[in-house]
This record gives sequence, C-alpha cells and structure tokens, in this order.
Amino acid sequence: MEENIQPTVQYTDDNIRHLSDMEHVRTRPGMYIGRLGDGQLPEDGIYVLLKEVIDNSIDEFKMNAGKRIEVDIDDRLRVSVRDYGRGIPQGKLVEAVSVLNTGGKYDSKAFKKSVGLNGVGVKAVNALSAHFEVKSYRDGKVRALKFERGNLTSDITEDSADENGTYIFFEPDPTLFVGYSFHDDFVETMLRNYTYLNSGLTIMYNGRRILSRNGLADLLTDTMTTDPLYPIIHVKGEDIEIAFTHTNQYGEEYHSFVNGQHTTQGGTHQSAFKEHIARTIKEFFGKNYEFTDIRNGLVAAVALNVEEPMFESQTKIKLGSLQMAPGGESINKYVGDFVKLEVDNFLHIHADVAEVMQQKITESERERKAMAGVTKLARERAKKANLHNRKLRDCRIHYSDAKNDRKEESSIFITEGDSASGSITKSRDVNTQAVFSLRGKPLNSYGLTKKVVYENEEFNLLQAALDIEDGLDTLRYNKVIVATDADVDGMHIRLLIITFFLQFFPDLIKKGHVYVLQTPLFRVRNRRTKIKDKKVVTDADARLTGKEKKSDFITRYCYSEDERQQAIRNLGPDPEITRFKGLGEISPEEFAHFIGPEMRLEQVTLHKTDQVQKLLEYYMGKNTMERQNFIIDNLVVEEDLPDEDLA
Repeated sequence: MEENIQPTVQYTDDNIRHLSDMEHVRTRPGMYIGRLGDGQLPEDGIYVLLKEVIDNSIDEFKMNAGKRIEVDIDDRLRVSVRDYGRGIPQGKLVEAVSVLNTGGKYDSKAFKKSVGLNGVGVKAVNALSAHFEVKSYRDGKVRALKFERGNLTSDITEDSADENGTYIFFEPDPTLFVGYSFHDDFVETMLRNYTYLNSGLTIMYNGRRILSRNGLADLLTDTMTTDPLYPIIHVKGEDIEIAFTHTNQYGEEYHSFVNGQHTTQGGTHQSAFKEHIARTIKEFFGKNYEFTDIRNGLVAAVALNVEEPMFESQTKIKLGSLQMAPGGESINKYVGDFVKLEVDNFLHIHADVAEVMQQKITESERERKAMAGVTKLARERAKKANLHNRKLRDCRIHYSDAKNDRKEESSIFITEGDSASGSITKSRDVNTQAVFSLRGKPLNSYGLTKKVVYENEEFNLLQAALDIEDGLDTLRYNKVIVATDADVDGMHIRLLIITFFLQFFPDLIKKGHVYVLQTPLFRVRNRRTKIKDKKVVTDADARLTGKEKKSDFITRYCYSEDERQQAIRNLGPDPEITRFKGLGEISPEEFAHFIGPEMRLEQVTLHKTDQVQKLLEYYMGKNTMERQNFIIDNLVVEEDLPDEDLA
C-alpha cells in the first residue's frame, strides 16, 4: 500500500503572482545583468548598468548622429551620460525606459548593427536604480522623466534651446548593490574600448578626453606589456576590422568585439579568426607548421558588425551567432575570406614582416620539438594524477561548463601547505570552490623556458588543474585565487606564483582571472554583556548563523590597523584581540566568512606602463646585490605591538 503523504504547504490561487516589468527586474536582477556585486570586479552589475546606457549612445554614433558622449561619475556613486544623437522619440519616452520588450532597434532599417536589440537594457538600469532620470532633447523641446526604483514620479515637457540628444542620470540602488562604488580603471577601460572601435568618437569622462585615431591598432599598442616583433598589421573591411602582431610572450592573446560590445569570452567570431589566421599564414609559407606554433606569441584584436547578433546571455560577453545576418553568409566564411585575402596580400607586399614572422614561428616549433619527450611524459603523469590528484580538491561546477548558470562563480584557491588548504577545504562551497595545495615555495620560473612547466611536477599539475595548456578556451575556473599567509614567506610564494603566470600564461592575468585573497590580520571580539550599543549587536547578528548567534561574543574581523581601531571603539571596553599569523591558525568555521559572499579579493592587473619584463628581471632575476642594496636602503622596521597595546 502506498503511503498517502500530504504536502506541507498549500498551493492555491493566492500563490500565483503577476509582477510588473520593473518588479520583475528588481526581483530577478541576475536574469538581466548577471551578478550584483559592489564594483570591486569589472563584471559587477554596476558596470553592466553603465554599459547599457552608453550602448544606446554608441548606436546613435553608428547611425551618424552625434560624435561626442559625455560621461560623468560623481563621488564614484552617481552617473550621468549625455549624447548628441537624435534623442529618444518623446511620445514613447516612458515606454522606452520602463516597459520591457519595447525599443526602436527591432527595425533593422533604423539600427542595422546594434548591440542592444532585446528592448531590456535601459529598463533594467531604471529598475535597479534608486534614482533614474531621462531627458530627450528634440527639435526645441525637452521631455524629462524621473523615477524612483522604477516608479515614475515626474513627467515634464518644456521648451529647450539645447542640442538634440539624450541625457540619462542614474544612481544604483544601494539596497541591491551594497557598499558599491565605481572604480576609475574599470570605467576608463570600458570607455577606451568604445573609442578603439569607433574612430571619430570623442568621449569626455569626468572632463578628460578619450579618443582613438587608429582603432584596434591603438588597442594593441596601449595594452601590450611586451614589445611587438614587427609593426602591428591592421586592416579594415566593411563590417570587420583586425589587428595583430607577434611578441615573445608565451601563449595567445585575443581581444574580440561585436557591434562595439567587448566579448570577453569570445565566441564564433573569435574562433573563426583563430582558425583562419593560422591557416592563412601556414598556406602563405607553404610549410607544414602546427597551428599552435603559428599562434604562439600572437596578440590580436578582431571586431565584427553583425546584423541581429545572438549572444549566449543578456550580459553579451560571448557571441553565439553563426551568420552575419538572418539567412546570410556564415561568420566563419566571412571572417575566413577576409583574413585570407587581406593577410595574404599584406605578407606578399611586406616581405620584411613575413621574414620576422617566420623566424618567430620557427623558434616556437624548435622549442616545442625540443621538449616533445618531456611534454609527453608530463601529460601522461598529469592524466594519471587527474584521476586522483592529491594536490587538487575539485568542485562540481566549472567555468568551462557552457550551460551552467553558476559557472562565473567557479574558482580555485592556490594555498601553501596542508594546514591552510585543510581549513579552506573544510569551509569552501564544494559546488563552486576548488583548492590546489602547494608543497611549499614553488620554483622561481623567471628566465626559464616553458620546458619547466612540464619538468616541474607541481607546475605541471597546476597547469592540468586549470586546463590551460592550449589556451584559455578550456579554463576550468573563472577566478584563480592565490591564498597565502600575510607574512614574508607568504608574500614570496605569492610573487613566485604570479611570476609563473606572467612568464607562461600572461593572458590569464590580462583577462582578469587572477586574484589575491585578502584575509584578516586581527579578530576583535567582546562579550555581548559588555556592549551597550544595540545597533552593533544587531548588525553583527545579521551576518551570523547557527552557533554564532547563540555565542556570548560579538566578533569583528579586521583587515587593517584602522579597522582594528574601529572595532575596539565599537566593541569596547577591554575586547579580546587575536592576531592571525597564518591561514592555518584560522578555524574552518571562521574561514567560511572569508571565502563566502563577502570575500575580499584583490585583482592582479597589468598595464602597459607596468614594464613587466623589467620588473620581473629586477625582482626575480639574478641581480642579487642590486636588490639587496635596495632592500637595505629602504628597510622599515616595525616592531610587533605589545599585548597591552593590542587591548
């Protein structure tokens, strides 16, 4: 007999709800902008909001309406964008900024090759902003609307002598984007990308002028951290632009765009370029070169204009389209034909460039063959280790899982020693967080060839865990997090790991995948009975669960001396203070706070001005006496505070 089990919760008509457009965006923001975040990472939602607004202004520029865009961010919190295009049609202004699936870009005659085709972008900005304003200037009139969290509060139309165009102001809702702020570096990178792709466009950012005269060639010049082996090859077509050169760095590096959108995860256009650039060069030289040898050291950018592009998500970071337009020529063929014609012609005309290129390919081939035996043994060893890799405690969801909604959360912690890795392993999220444990200090790889990646067991297992031997297309973790102690040894290990990535996998850092975990230096806690301020107790309880809510103590974790002093003021008198000297000293229960949703990460970034090779040579090279003298001359001795001062 089947047991008759009654549902514990009633399911009635009252459970069926209809949400307005604005309510739906606020209830399910992840569907529209991906993650929320606080602005510490370039993929955080506030930058998606900014991009959605600017995309509309860029589309106006592409329609030859307005060559200047003004972007101002006040106090890193409030954004205004003014373009000088045609202005949103005033009769439909409310619908254009607050009703989903409404827009002027469904008609390909008005916007042939646009980024924002789904009628969602600026509506999401409106819904997710505490304050949102839009003004449409058209033919001597301005219609101005104001919204509060997606709700219309003001609608005024009046005469205006201002130029035609659109003005949008928004302030992200701090209840959704908790503690957010816009970071200047991320914003400027975004705006520079727009100018690289739109020659003739001027963007004024907080009074600073940003423009590009040479398109994608400027992008490569501004972002390369190693010198090119030959002048950048830069060619344009009606709907395509490419630029590339070779450098002495290992691996391949690509910047790809569709209709002005930076497709950070590539897509069909990038795959087509990679295939056909290698095939064209191989056929030009008439030799049986391997594609990997041809592309080793290649730094390239490709931009494509596609009618009605299909992206793999609303955030539009990977192109899924197979055709240039519905029913039209395939993207693979279009890119292939262009690359074949233009690059082949260029190499025939510029024999000096072809000679340097062939020399680089030959060197890559020679090095690959020299370490073929080592590589084969290392791959066999890594394959066996992958079945039971004692270094790796893997997670269930990976960045390379194409259809998993949580793949962006996938991360791996690189730790030193068993004690630190043990604490992280016990407190991590097994779905999205993996742990790779180092034996101790890894080898200093500066100045060594890639052969060491295969000869050194630890490096080889790390490469296999990340799955980046053949490039970032198969990268298994979105965030590669170096988690070491905040002491001299920990700093040294951190530097050795970053040197390894810079030396052999620089694109891993350039694409923003490498981070350093910030862990607290102090724990400050006090008994609840000693704390008179109820707000302190309430705020702390909001972040605690289970046993901690029942604890007699209120605890603050401090990442700096300033935070420690503030915690003492909040939790006094006579708080108990613990100074953490290593990750292994932190219990798994406590570690859960530091690698959870409020995890503090510092992204490792690269800029052309960093002069990477000179920095590595100085700090990781063999100039021992020069470096020693520098340390002696700049040494600052800080004594540990006595116990009574800590209190």
